[in-house]
Amino acid sequence: MLWARDPAQASTLQATRLNERYLPEVPLPDALAVTGAAREALGDAALALVATPVSGLRGTLALLHEVAPGVPAVWLCKGFEKDAARLPHEVADTVLPAATPRGALSGPSFALEVARGLPCALTLASRDAAFAKDAAAQLHGGRLRVYYSEDLAGVEVGGAVKNVMAIAVGICDGLGLGQNARAALITRGLAEVARLGVALGGSLETMMGLAGAGDLILTATGDLSRNRRVGLALARGEPLDVILAALGHVAEGVRTVREVVRLARERGVAMPISEAVLEVVEGRCTAPAAAERLMSRDPRAE
Repeated sequence: MLWARDPAQASTLQATRLNERYLPEVPLPDALAVTGAAREALGDAALALVATPVSGLRGTLALLHEVAPGVPAVWLCKGFEKDAARLPHEVADTVLPAATPRGALSGPSFALEVARGLPCALTLASRDAAFAKDAAAQLHGGRLRVYYSEDLAGVEVGGAVKNVMAIAVGICDGLGLGQNARAALITRGLAEVARLGVALGGSLETMMGLAGAGDLILTATGDLSRNRRVGLALARGEPLDVILAALGHVAEGVRTVREVVRLARERGVAMPISEAVLEVVEGRCTAPAAAERLMSRDPRAE
């Protein structure tokens, strides 16, 4: 059962069996019903998958709790809540009762490839180890391999910060700096992801797994990556508002970079790549100047 918050869109999806705006290449499965009524969607639910941007998570979880209290929830969004710099699980903690099972599903996963049934491996994380294992088992199957983890913070940080690094790599490639520079940037970007992840309570091992390195590699190099496309356009000197209007989708890295830099400064975590991306996104520095500044930094121990 699929719930869409816009009843008109729900009716169109149910009638046409296509999501023309976001996934026009793949018809909806015959067994999937679509509704604009949350109570109908959640009436017999054993598990709710919340597929919204981070900005929509709070309201959707509040609706879930109102309509179907106690139904376990797993969210797919990656990023930080604007202004408060909360990770998704911290948002959930302010909305859902402590007894409601919940977790995050993350990892390298372009929606189009998942919808087409191409192989994919993800991580389902929850502070409740039993729920993480059970929910992973429910979603695992076919060409979708789902691992489970108790490192909820680490999995969420990996999923959030990789979007910032994907913008950086897009800028690098858009400037024609070469594959050596791309490899260096991804590697040093992973170091930044790991530093912030550990500072926020995550495990270094998680940063080296699917939700960290895996998601970073995919989003930084894949042609389907919206954040990478933002970086490519910034390298061409296009204004950010024009880029986002042409994109037509949410690029979480643009929203996330401000929260990432703020958290890093508050906790004394060195994140020079993230700082450079923020300057370019805010128009305080051109892409070539930001790249030159990163390359001219003093040598230091790795």
